[in-house]
Amino acid sequence: MKIVEHRKNTKVIKEMTLGFLIKEDKVLLAMKKRGFGVGKWNGVGGKLEMNEDPESAMKREAYEEICIKVLSLRTAGTITFYDFENVEYKKNASKVYLYLIDKWEGTPKESEEMKPKWFNINSIPFENMWDDDKYWLKLVLSGKSITSEFLIDETKNKIIEHIVKVKRHI
Repeated sequence: MKIVEHRKNTKVIKEMTLGFLIKEDKVLLAMKKRGFGVGKWNGVGGKLEMNEDPESAMKREAYEEICIKVLSLRTAGTITFYDFENVEYKKNASKVYLYLIDKWEGTPKESEEMKPKWFNINSIPFENMWDDDKYWLKLVLSGKSITSEFLIDETKNKIIEHIVKVKRHI
């Protein structure tokens, strides 16, 4: 089944946020210490709570995960994930709202869930991140807003098909 077919036959049931602190030529990634994605570098973020908009969720998650107060963020696009094999998600999708965070209060600190670390934008550890990141993260960090879709087989941790479109410069 292709992305186009999934797009027609699915509905988004899970919404999440994913944000990246940026300063000069560096990006803050955080090592996931527990739960889904443990042992992988990623941005900060998580699930939207009931009646919460994505921007508010992004701010809340940044505070919970790395102890900062977001003062300014830019919308950087969306990623929709369709799961190829998992019966529970066959007719459902997950949508991630992407953000660049360029102003915050406080110093990023380790929490029970995440251990933050600054990386040079040219030295991102893609080998220890989610496979989809290599298709879109550098576009977002270069100031482009994207719309992307990934058809994945979670049981095999494999991307079956992907579409990444640049919408505009942010």
